[in-house]
This record gives sequence, C-alpha cells and structure tokens, in this order.
Amino acid sequence: MAAPYKNLVAWQRADDLFIEVHRLTHEKFPRHEKFELGGQIRRAAYSVPANIVEGNSRQHPGEAKQFLSIASGSLSEVGYGLHAALRLGYIGPDEFERLDLAVRQTAAPLHGLIKRLREGSPLLSQSG
Repeated sequence: MAAPYKNLVAWQRADDLFIEVHRLTHEKFPRHEKFELGGQIRRAAYSVPANIVEGNSRQHPGEAKQFLSIASGSLSEVGYGLHAALRLGYIGPDEFERLDLAVRQTAAPLHGLIKRLREGSPLLSQSG
C-alpha cells in the first residue's frame, strides 16, 4: 500500500520538480556553481516534497499547516533560484519557462492544501 502522501497531487508534482531540478543543476550548471547556487536550489527543491511528507504525518492541523507553509516558502526559493540561473546564463529562456510552469503547477495544489487546513479539513479525505 502506498504512503498516503503519495496520493497528494502537490507531493507528486513537488517530487517530479525535485528530480528535474536535481538533474538540471548537475548537468547544466558550471562546475563551480554545482555546489553554490546549484546546491541551494537542490536543497530548496528537496525541501518542498519533504515538508509535504512531514506535514502529512502530523496529527495536529496547525503543525501540518506549518510544514506546508515551509514547503511553499521553499518552492518560492526554487523559483527565484531558477530566475537567477536564467539571468546568469546557466539555463535558457525555454528551459526557464518550462521549469517556472512546473513551479506554478506545484504551487497551485500546495496552496489548496494549506487552504483546506485553514478551513479545518484534513489533508486527505478519509477514503484517500
């Protein structure tokens, strides 16, 4: 049986984004940036799905909301890191647009989960 968080669209998209960002920073960034900007973007990208997992495991809605808020902040950091990579010439406009879309497509369901918690609903339905 799959872990419950794997049913969350926000986690699925964040997981895909992390893998994409990880590969990108290792394959396209200059050697000297693999551990500077690249490392920072990878850590932020890892933080998004990891905090969704941790938030999903919390019993108290306030704690869950806190971890999802951290995930949202990390996602914003990924977005800025990609912007910086574009401005520095490490990625091209097409790649940036594709990844920026992935960031926005991850943010939408993540913000939806945060809203659910604010409204007092659980992250997952009882049948999910």
